[in-house]
Amino acid sequence: MGSLRPRLLAGSRPVGAPAVPLEPLPPLFHRLNREHFEGALLREGRPLVDLRWSDGRLTRTAGLYRSGSRADGSDLCEIVLSRPLLEPLPRQATLSTLCHEMIHAWIDRVLGVREVHGPHFRSRMAAINAAQAEFAVSVRHTYPLPVEAARWIARCPRCGQTCAYRRRRNGLACRTCCERFHGGRWDASCLLVFESGAA
Repeated sequence: MGSLRPRLLAGSRPVGAPAVPLEPLPPLFHRLNREHFEGALLREGRPLVDLRWSDGRLTRTAGLYRSGSRADGSDLCEIVLSRPLLEPLPRQATLSTLCHEMIHAWIDRVLGVREVHGPHFRSRMAAINAAQAEFAVSVRHTYPLPVEAARWIARCPRCGQTCAYRRRRNGLACRTCCERFHGGRWDASCLLVFESGAA
């Protein structure tokens, strides 16, 4: 499964917001797994997915879940949360992002279903949000991004939505249009068109 990323809105980080030290992810994972996944993301006492904070290079995505194979042939199944984006935000942002990615892991590893934000995701998200008020899981996060000069602007030819990128990427499609028109599956009609962001 490819990386999954919530859409983020561009903007500056909150000015003067105190940086909250990053919490270790395993205790949060175990708590959320108990409270919202009936313990299903553990097998023989071990998580079905690796957890880690990013090394600082994950700056356009709050978090991601990915599975597949590593270059050496070993299994890859991990949740990565963005240190640069989440560190200056309240704890609820970390809980919301981690829970979002845990839903993806649950769908993939427990249900064995291939979907992005389809009916299984939305049903579990609604149940989690109804069961507690500490944080809200959403399909799209709207966390602020660090302001930086964009070298490329990607535009969806179908809906006109744009997003800034530091480098040109091949094969990217507009997630909004793929979900709206193709059931969450990648489709060539939604391929992003890259234009120079230089002024």
